[in-house]
Amino acid sequence: MLNKLSYKPRHIRRLGVIYLFLGRKVKDMSRSLAPLFAALLAAACFATNAGSASAHTLPVVYNGVLGYAQTHPTASPPGANDWSCQPSAAHPRPVVLVHGTFADRSNSWQAISPLLHNRGYCVFALNYGAHNGSGAIGVYGVGDISDSAAELDSFVDQVLAATGAAEVDLVGHSQGGMMPRYYLKNLGGAAEVNTLVGLSSSNHGTTLHGLFTLGSYFPGSNSLFGTCPACEQQEAGSPFLTQLNAGGETVPGVSYTVIQTRYDQVVTPYTSAFLSGPGVSNILLQSQCVLDLGDHLSMPYDHIAAADMLTALDPSAPAKPACTPVVPLAGG
Repeated sequence: MLNKLSYKPRHIRRLGVIYLFLGRKVKDMSRSLAPLFAALLAAACFATNAGSASAHTLPVVYNGVLGYAQTHPTASPPGANDWSCQPSAAHPRPVVLVHGTFADRSNSWQAISPLLHNRGYCVFALNYGAHNGSGAIGVYGVGDISDSAAELDSFVDQVLAATGAAEVDLVGHSQGGMMPRYYLKNLGGAAEVNTLVGLSSSNHGTTLHGLFTLGSYFPGSNSLFGTCPACEQQEAGSPFLTQLNAGGETVPGVSYTVIQTRYDQVVTPYTSAFLSGPGVSNILLQSQCVLDLGDHLSMPYDHIAAADMLTALDPSAPAKPACTPVVPLAGG
């Protein structure tokens, strides 16, 4: 069901900048695919996918253009961080959302947070990894990854104390799908986490070019590369990743699901996102739907990836997404 959104002036200004940027990106696409992308993107940029009109149902914005326009240094995504939320029998584990490098909780989870809320989950989202004042401009996930994992550990402790739950589930994008593995392996997180779902996780790193590509989507981010410990740590073959993956890529007692797109231009090659070891399920979106042309940035706004996430969180009720178009940057 498609609904129009009400825009505020600041959103219109942000969208104007993003549309200009997307215009330049579309020109760089192959001539054979550009007409398809342009048509699909035009449709996506004015649509959301929402549930019923219930007062407790929130709009689910499967649109990265609108989602990434929501950058805010401190705001929570819709449906998240209700510290009075009590888990239900159907969903006894709260879900903690973990954004990626250069991103924040407000711009990463405008689809997944309300989707989980509408499904009856208690949802929480943190900002982590500010460095040298970067949080003031809404740029997180750039600090030392081991420090970021300690921030996640502290946040999960707060969630468990508030909800009374025994464990949480984690859903992370990019670095947010890899960094929790340090917490699980080195900070006792395996006793507090049941499931880790990663969207385009940087589990085996990427090239410096891939990180610069990611930074180009977030204003001011490339200027932080000289003071971005997490960027250096996410380079393929870095000492940090070598240590993280040594001795096995998973820990006992935790279920791992990695959801990845063939068109990831940041985590390259795209297969470097996948994990090996007990308790792992690796999912390639295009093996389910050839119309999914989503890339790294669109992953949190991809309805097929979101369905796979729901299934990973509750295998007893598998979601069955429609194979309908998903486009780069915007999702759908």
